[in-house]
Amino acid sequence: MFSSKASEPGVNNFRKLKINHYFCGLQKFNQAVMTYFEKVKKIADDIQKLIGDFQPEVGLITGTGLGDIVNEFELVKRIPYGEIEGFPVSTVQSHAGEMVFSTYKGVKIVTMRGRLHYYEGYSMKEVTLPVRVLKELGVSRLFISNVTGSVNPDYEMGDVVFIRDHINMMPENPLRGKNIEEWGPRFPDMKYTYNPEWNATGVKEAKALGLRVHEGVYVALPGPNLETPAEYIFMNKIGADVVGMSTVPEVLAAKHMELPVLVFSLISNKCFPPEAIRETSVEDVISVGASRSPLLQKMVCRLIETIK
Repeated sequence: MFSSKASEPGVNNFRKLKINHYFCGLQKFNQAVMTYFEKVKKIADDIQKLIGDFQPEVGLITGTGLGDIVNEFELVKRIPYGEIEGFPVSTVQSHAGEMVFSTYKGVKIVTMRGRLHYYEGYSMKEVTLPVRVLKELGVSRLFISNVTGSVNPDYEMGDVVFIRDHINMMPENPLRGKNIEEWGPRFPDMKYTYNPEWNATGVKEAKALGLRVHEGVYVALPGPNLETPAEYIFMNKIGADVVGMSTVPEVLAAKHMELPVLVFSLISNKCFPPEAIRETSVEDVISVGASRSPLLQKMVCRLIETIK
């Protein structure tokens, strides 16, 4: 028979476990009932505590091949997505999954090394949460890059395309649901989403570096499978120039908040005409991104300096 004294440590430990379990459950409950607006605000506040009085001016969302641009900047702080409570984590092979705060020639920058995609299983509100957070942190200019397939027969692998318009074929819209008036209107107009003057600057800088460059229309599909030849033909016929699985949700959230965007695509594979289509792997896409990375980094550095 055990004495009561001998059992006290076990009882106390059991009580501690129950208390810890209660508070963990309460924290999860609070997170569950927190509104999307409150969640974004809290994440932005938590990040701000980590970076002090640093307020980024430029936000970069980097696609495949551009993440290493942070090596050109003066580092202030790195924060992996997994260390930010409530922040979704990127699962894509070529995406580092971290926020990097830095400066370049006096400009304060926050770089998202890796984005979130609908095909990863996230809702559109989760996919665009980082854009909301960037705006709350004070970002006033957002540069977005991606890797795409071309459905314009004049575009070749390795070309750069500055996006002048888009076609949204995603099955969900990040603005669906109750509108948050603090961020923007119920029905944002999309006519002036892409800035022609910023695009002209981008085209000029890309040409100066010897890149083949165009302006074009981006069509967004959910993925993760690449499209069929029939789908590529359809996209060409409806006026698209490049096709990808990201970006448009980010642009919609940015436009809703009146956050100006500059978007450019690196073409990783030629998808039109049908006889030009080749089977494409993730490794192929990463390889094209790596081959153009040095020039793209130089181009973006020049854009950070010139676009105000």
